[in-house]
Amino acid sequence: MKSRFSSSPLTARGTAQNPVGRFERLEIVPDPPEDGEEASPVRTVFLRDDSQTILSWNKSPDIPFEVGLNPYRGCEHGCAYCFARPTHEYLGMSAGLDFESRIVVKPDAPELLRCELSKKSWQPQTIALSAVTDCYQPVERRLELTRRCLQVLAEFRNPVAVITKNHLITRDMDILSELAAHRCVVVNISVTTLDPDLAKVLEPRASPPQRRLKAIRELREAGIPVQVMMAPVIPGLTDHEMPALLKAVAEAGAGSAYYVPLRLPGVVAPLFEAWLERHAPGHREKVLNRIREMRGGKLYDAAWGTRMRGEGFFADQLKALFTLAKHRAGFHRDPVELSTASFRVPSAQMDLFDWQKQG
Repeated sequence: MKSRFSSSPLTARGTAQNPVGRFERLEIVPDPPEDGEEASPVRTVFLRDDSQTILSWNKSPDIPFEVGLNPYRGCEHGCAYCFARPTHEYLGMSAGLDFESRIVVKPDAPELLRCELSKKSWQPQTIALSAVTDCYQPVERRLELTRRCLQVLAEFRNPVAVITKNHLITRDMDILSELAAHRCVVVNISVTTLDPDLAKVLEPRASPPQRRLKAIRELREAGIPVQVMMAPVIPGLTDHEMPALLKAVAEAGAGSAYYVPLRLPGVVAPLFEAWLERHAPGHREKVLNRIREMRGGKLYDAAWGTRMRGEGFFADQLKALFTLAKHRAGFHRDPVELSTASFRVPSAQMDLFDWQKQG
């Protein structure tokens, strides 16, 4: 069956553009391919980050955590709508193709995390992993930075909220189960759409929808609490999926669910407009008009509180639809509450004891 959404000229990329960063004075424009030539594929490059700290602190009152951990900057998933794209501009790179093809890696993340949690000044609290880009993007399969960070968190029994849209998280169920035994973990799986054709062009290198549902089932069967984020909800494109999507994730075993309407900060707005024109031209005007109606006539409103839900008739309609669909899907449990009661600072003697038990 033919897809309803057109494919990209750049295989497995969320955007075909690479606009100059907002802080840059110079722009490098490559020569276009000559007649009969195909555009060269954009290959992913990994760059080392030798940062001396690993935890970031959030002061936004509408985000439910204060501390974030990001082993990677940039994201291979290449989601067309990603609100984190502008963060690459602070590195002197583009929020377009650079964001999904020039990935900054923090190889010392586990050791830096251990150092932070060992400090007398550390106050045990939930750490969001990852607060910006996906901690289970494809390169994690090889580098295992997220797995090693989870091992550190398990040693300290410090609570963690994991956020991902990749089935790869099931690789680490051994560590997640250990954390779950102390009420120290909740996994948030992002499911944006159930349509595999749409997902393929919207989130080109992320796990397809059925793989995410499979991850929910496997995690729940292992006793690991799972919540689902329908984030973002794209009005005029994915909002109609709410009832079916919530029913599917509930049947897979998710304990709770929430949603966030599409956010288009900075350069993300023109990038997403171009994505609509390229992949879903028939939806373009409806989507953009709905967004403006929810954002005070603009494509983005950065006001705290409203930026996470929107305002006006369509925002209220979206909330009502989600509330009803969530109830009909059988979600009646409260969100998972994590505990710091089991926190500890491992000593050399404890490490030796654990080693002897394993031996």
